[in-house]
Amino acid sequence: MSTAARIAFLKGHGTENDFVIVPDPDGRLDLTAAAVARICDRRAGLGADGVLRVVRAAAHPEARAMADEAEWFMDYRNGDGSVAEMCGNGVRVFARYLLHAGLAEAGDLAVATRAGIRRVHVAKTGDVTVGMGRAALPEDSADITVGERTWPSRNVNMGNPHAVAFVEDLTHAGALLDAPGVAPAAVYPEGVNVEFVADRGPRHVAMRVHERGSGETRSCGTGACAVAVATARRDGTDPALTGTPVTYTVDVLGGTLEITELPDGTVEMTGPAVIVAEGTLDPAWLAEGTA
Repeated sequence: MSTAARIAFLKGHGTENDFVIVPDPDGRLDLTAAAVARICDRRAGLGADGVLRVVRAAAHPEARAMADEAEWFMDYRNGDGSVAEMCGNGVRVFARYLLHAGLAEAGDLAVATRAGIRRVHVAKTGDVTVGMGRAALPEDSADITVGERTWPSRNVNMGNPHAVAFVEDLTHAGALLDAPGVAPAAVYPEGVNVEFVADRGPRHVAMRVHERGSGETRSCGTGACAVAVATARRDGTDPALTGTPVTYTVDVLGGTLEITELPDGTVEMTGPAVIVAEGTLDPAWLAEGTA
């Protein structure tokens, strides 16, 4: 990490899933796992569930193949510094930042992620809609355990892995300070995000989530999509068979998301995205804690 200049950052959130945004258009920053963890520390750092590094797709080796379709690549890192494939709330905040910085105009745009291209519709104000791709439903599943309670789960992949467990009461998930038990763990060799889901009404559920690498977060966009798809299948609904889109309202701790699954299998997520602050990081402070 260079100490030559202070590092610009912004802070934003989507349904209170919060992120530090680091503009790095030319891909010059060596943003190590230790640096990300220090930035995300809620007492000694800026505090966030993760970091969104904004890089031109053409300047990043993982995104160059997507540069013809998307100018910008979302290099997403979890709060512990680990690399993640996708973050649904993060994509909305990323897109809102592009508008805020004058790097994109309101309307439709494409964002490159490790899970592929994500199509986004950004209004000048208000909600952002993201095309989250198609859900995969692997047949392997795992049991989820918290304390003395165990539930079966549905395996849903939204570009990243999710285990969706239906519970009577969200308090049964416990404090979620530690990752829930997942057995057999081999179902998710790279770890898994675990969602606990309770019914609130017709096509309306509430969830809590333990995100791998971050712990419990106030919201998880890919998790809300996984929950909507898993709930639709539990309810006997598959838009690919009915030819009719299905929409679920998903309450998260930080607000509400609307998730629609289309007949072609595409999942769309709509929700807020807000930029709340911007400033600069002292690179000497960052280097001091990551040496």
